[in-house]
Amino acid sequence: MIQSMTGFGRGEAANDKYKITLEMKSVNHRFLDISIRLPRKLNFFEAAIRKEVKKYATRGKVDLFIYLEDLGNGSEAICYNADVASSYLRGLQQIAKDFQLEARVDAIQLSHYPDVFTTEEEEPDEDMLLSLITDALQNAGEKFKASRSAEGNTLYYDIEAKLDNIGHVIDEIEKRSPQIVEEYRQKLMDKVHELLGDTKIDETVLATELIIYSDKICVDEEMVRLRSHITHMKDTLQEQENIGRKLDFLAQEMNREANTILSKANDVEVSNYGIELKTEIEKIREQIQNIE
Repeated sequence: MIQSMTGFGRGEAANDKYKITLEMKSVNHRFLDISIRLPRKLNFFEAAIRKEVKKYATRGKVDLFIYLEDLGNGSEAICYNADVASSYLRGLQQIAKDFQLEARVDAIQLSHYPDVFTTEEEEPDEDMLLSLITDALQNAGEKFKASRSAEGNTLYYDIEAKLDNIGHVIDEIEKRSPQIVEEYRQKLMDKVHELLGDTKIDETVLATELIIYSDKICVDEEMVRLRSHITHMKDTLQEQENIGRKLDFLAQEMNREANTILSKANDVEVSNYGIELKTEIEKIREQIQNIE
């Protein structure tokens, strides 16, 4: 079944240290355009993430949002800076000596001075983080593809119905075409009788005029090509993926045939049918813009 370029998926993965939440959403775009927003700590994985996303989309503007939650189980380490503490202590002792003061400094007091104790974030396990990201992405990707398939299913039936309607309009044009020639023949006869009375018209001249007129308004070739394009488009809709550009080309060709029918139309009914053809084809083209 066809895939829409509109989709959304959300996935999560967690362990005792981190929780990854990932959201994917996409809209139609001529090519594949991936935008990734992630925490600074995960910047290193952008290339791997981008590669993984390509498994779930070949066209469309895909926005990926990744959230990292630190569960706070020992991800920061307390560091004692002995050199800094020694410098403070020597300084205090020197002050006491210079001003004949009693120097009474205990460990608790010394620990309160800046940078005696600092916290350092532990380097995360890259393999572990990548595994979490991959799990969350696969979870979100499956939902993302499912939503695209559901939307694609709706597009499929809508386009198929419009193609059937175009086929009905072609049937009506084919029914109307012989009537146009006959009506034109009758108009010629009436005009001749009006101008010449009972004078008999040369059947050869009349036949020649009708042939010229029939050739001028004939749209048989255009309708044959339209039916061929309809069949081709229906067959293409049965293909699995990457059919958007092919469908768009077929819709352009169908629009070209409809324009030719309108330009040849010398009849109000056929003109109305031609307008209906163009309207339906334009609706199909709009829907095709959302197909991957």
